[in-house]
Amino acid sequence: MTIPGYDSSTVAEYTLERVGARVDLVAGVVPDAFGLRKSGREPPVDALADPIDLVACEGLKAVEAVRIALVYDPSKLPAGASPTDVAITVETETGWKPLESTVDLEETTVTAVLNDRPPGSTVVAGYDDTEEERAE
Repeated sequence: MTIPGYDSSTVAEYTLERVGARVDLVAGVVPDAFGLRKSGREPPVDALADPIDLVACEGLKAVEAVRIALVYDPSKLPAGASPTDVAITVETETGWKPLESTVDLEETTVTAVLNDRPPGSTVVAGYDDTEEERAE
């Protein structure tokens, strides 16, 4: 699966199949060291999967698009939560931040597409109740 709107020959693909993580990139410079690995960081309390590190993410230059797709465990959603309240969450200097994401209920994956590199290098699929908080 590539990034919609981009020629597949210009998309670099990285997968970490054992944890269900995939990143597709369109960038002018992708460091040789770039890749994915299971993170040793403590996941946020609302995590629905193990955190993933984007290795050498800071070395990405002239980024046009980044597509992050993660498998998640829907059984970890809180009771009463909507199955679509899932987002890619990235660890920033100020905490975990949900990204605008799309959920595939059939494949139990969540995907975020960015036009720049993510604001952090550790990502996780997590329960996202920010819409509920805004409505209250």
